[in-house]
Amino acid sequence: MTTQPALAVEDMTAERVLDGDAPRKPARSRFAMERVNWPGTIVLALCAITVLIPLYVTVTMAFKTQGQAVDGNAFSLPAPWSIDGFVTAWELTNFPRAFMISLFITVFTVAGTILLASLASFAISRNWDRKLFRYSFYYLLAAMFLPFPVVALPQIQLTGLAGLDNPIGVVILKIMFQLSFSILLFTAFLRSIPAELEESARIDGASTWQTFWQLIFPLLAPMSATVGIFAFLASWNDFMMPSLIISDPASQTLPVVQNIFQTQFSNNYNVSFASYLMAMAPAIVVYLFTQRWVVEGVTQGAVKG
Repeated sequence: MTTQPALAVEDMTAERVLDGDAPRKPARSRFAMERVNWPGTIVLALCAITVLIPLYVTVTMAFKTQGQAVDGNAFSLPAPWSIDGFVTAWELTNFPRAFMISLFITVFTVAGTILLASLASFAISRNWDRKLFRYSFYYLLAAMFLPFPVVALPQIQLTGLAGLDNPIGVVILKIMFQLSFSILLFTAFLRSIPAELEESARIDGASTWQTFWQLIFPLLAPMSATVGIFAFLASWNDFMMPSLIISDPASQTLPVVQNIFQTQFSNNYNVSFASYLMAMAPAIVVYLFTQRWVVEGVTQGAVKG
């Protein structure tokens, strides 16, 4: 008689297990399930330190007086804070003129790169089955392995003969050397856009130009931002091309002007660091406000469909 209740209890327990009513173990918290990748965290922290420490020294040295800048303590805070270094660097390097020249080259390089690369990528991606367009893409990719120093001498001679030994010549060359990588990014992104969207536009009577400008180009906004950021950083920070192409010292960019006056900065560390900070501040500000678009554009371009 005592075995029947025991069997009944076992049967009820089995039914509860089958029905999903059996008691479950408490779920582990989200934070308990996530593990910290300490090796990766340490590596990223060390990389951040290698950037933040020089940036800290640059900022503090720029705001020091000349006496504080040579006291041998680069990590101390300015006491008092001074802008004499910025004033001297502004006047010594003719900063407004050099800044405007750098801005001119950078703006037109970014705009020209986005425009030409997007048009070329649209033609290549939508005519991929044709050998001419496919081989043109491979040809442009091969140009990525041809850096400017390799062809610097003929470029200098050609720009001099064509009267382009000025900021305009630098803009043209910068756009040409940025096209390969930019077309690679745009083409990968365009191949992820469904062709049905263009077919719908053509059914509605849109031409190829109208389809590109009114439909495709707005969809390229994330990748255009990514390409523009890369072109901006490459153009703003470039030293070699402007120094070799531009023949007039008065029309040089900020990096070249800083190098020209480097000997006058040798004993005035506060002036030199103030000049460096003014030159790299625009690039830092632009990247801080647009860095999320770099990751977003590259990620969307890497995944098809």
